[in-house]
Amino acid sequence: MGHPASAVPETDRIGMPDPHQPDLRALALAALGVVYGDIGTSPLYTLSTVFSADNGLALNAFNIVGIVSLIFWSLMVVVSLKYVALILRANNHGEGGIMALLALAASSVADRPRLRRTLLAVGVMGAALFFGDSVITPAISVLSAVEGLEVAAPVLKTFVIPVTLAALIALFVMQKHGTSGIGRVFGPVMVLWFIVIGIAGLVQIVATPIVLVALNPLRGLEFCAHHRWLAFVALGAVVLSLTGAEALYADMGHFGKRPIRLTWFGLVFPALALNYLGQGALLLSHPGALQNPFYLLFPQWAIFPMIVLATIATVIASQAVISGTYSMTKQAMQLSFLPRINIVHTSEQEIGQIYVPGINWILLAAVVAAVVGFGSSTALGSAYGIAVTGTMLITTFLTFFVVRYAWHYNWLLCILATAFFFVIDALFFSANLLKIVEGGWFPLVIGVVMFTIMATWGRGWELMLAEARERAGTTPLQPYLTSLLAQSPVRVGGTAIFLTPTPDAVPHALINNLRHNRVLHEHVVFLTVVTKDVPRVPERGRFRVEQLCPGCFRATITYGFKDEVDLPQTLGASTVAGFKFEPSETSWFLSRAAVVPKSGRGMALWRERLFAVMLHNVGNIAAFFKLPANRVIEVGARVEL
Repeated sequence: MGHPASAVPETDRIGMPDPHQPDLRALALAALGVVYGDIGTSPLYTLSTVFSADNGLALNAFNIVGIVSLIFWSLMVVVSLKYVALILRANNHGEGGIMALLALAASSVADRPRLRRTLLAVGVMGAALFFGDSVITPAISVLSAVEGLEVAAPVLKTFVIPVTLAALIALFVMQKHGTSGIGRVFGPVMVLWFIVIGIAGLVQIVATPIVLVALNPLRGLEFCAHHRWLAFVALGAVVLSLTGAEALYADMGHFGKRPIRLTWFGLVFPALALNYLGQGALLLSHPGALQNPFYLLFPQWAIFPMIVLATIATVIASQAVISGTYSMTKQAMQLSFLPRINIVHTSEQEIGQIYVPGINWILLAAVVAAVVGFGSSTALGSAYGIAVTGTMLITTFLTFFVVRYAWHYNWLLCILATAFFFVIDALFFSANLLKIVEGGWFPLVIGVVMFTIMATWGRGWELMLAEARERAGTTPLQPYLTSLLAQSPVRVGGTAIFLTPTPDAVPHALINNLRHNRVLHEHVVFLTVVTKDVPRVPERGRFRVEQLCPGCFRATITYGFKDEVDLPQTLGASTVAGFKFEPSETSWFLSRAAVVPKSGRGMALWRERLFAVMLHNVGNIAAFFKLPANRVIEVGARVEL
């Protein structure tokens, strides 16, 4: 798996500042524009969803104070303590996110195959749920912002869906142009957003200060004890205030722990707390504001400007999730959990800025379906929680194994560090399971489909490699070459590079080339590409080569799961003695396997057929490795699983 180069200042690594690294203030500003868009726009819809008629919770002072208390302390416990204090410590060489955490957890139990396989399955499910989240987030965020039109002028209600769809379609269409230009304004816009919503909440708190009793955690506990079942149901909506918490961890590799912690405690958490308390104060004094407690915090003249600001903020939130989905896809491809599909780099300077056309259009179709199908942010709220809480629960689960097996803490400390958060996550997740019929099925269907695809591809690829190793056992590479050279084959100029997943195997492409062309190149390289479960591999140790016999070499190129894969560039930069790469004189030989599904072996027959279809339609592997199209030769092979 892999992540781009960490942007953490050198101060964090070796104790001395690096003048070429962004300073803390610049990183903090950039983090505001990327990390907090989702959680920062959740006040738009959280309270209105909690008190929706579907939840059956009466709008009275006791319930308002109880709910606001639950929201405040959920932010404190889940975000401040769990993510900011604990989870940010579980970094994979400075990188965060569920794929990085999965790699760290899986490598820590490498000597326990069954446990490792279980962790991989659980982690892949978490990644699959993230895809569901990436559909719901743009839909609910932008829709909730545009719904302000109803508040400003009820006659504009019919324009809400069309305006939302227009904004979302424009957002997805613009993805192919990259985000470097608009990205520079993300930070300042979000600073303005948090300041404005914080001040708006503070004004209402000053007018109705009694709402401050919600800061007492006992008020939230009293609410739960009094309502019991209704309180449990309400948790399914309270969790909407936590959407985007996973982004704090996922984007750690880009900004580092310090900027994320600084911005959370210095601006984001205070602004969110003030806004939620302000909305509670407004509902206490004007229950009729339940129509839209966020926009009604503002005077009438400010509603239209707030609609514009909120729409921009939700587009920023959506952009962060969309970009995260691209990165997740690339990491899953590197880890062999997804087929290789076309990736476009949109920036010559920033390696992490990528665009995945296939994923982009699938996301757009799903987002449009969500907006049209659900029709309102309140209805989408029922669908939102399951994906979010499922990912949060899996993150906590994987963290336990990191704390225990990677950090080697004792059992009691491991349980104390994770069990408390696991129980809270499980409560939120189980509360959202009640909403399956109301819309929770939507992200679950997306998650199940993505899990099936990822698990099937991962298992199928594993079986193919096992088949290749089995063949290698009967025809080892070294003796084969020795026998071949003893026959003095015809040698032609140039270099032939045979890509092979098993360095000891005789590639089918070599055998077929000799059978049909009856020649052997002057220089032959058997190249294996390896992806390690670390974000980046230093360039100095990335390429290794050994000579097997005159003119024949075995080489390995190792990448991290966030490294950019470019074989010609890596070979061209090689300084290994005795090895010289001439692109114009090199031919690349690839084997394209055709899978023959066969019952009774490997996977279930339907999964083998699914794998065969995906393999047949897989993206251009030559393009993935950045190979020159006019220098590539593909040779077919049949594989029975």
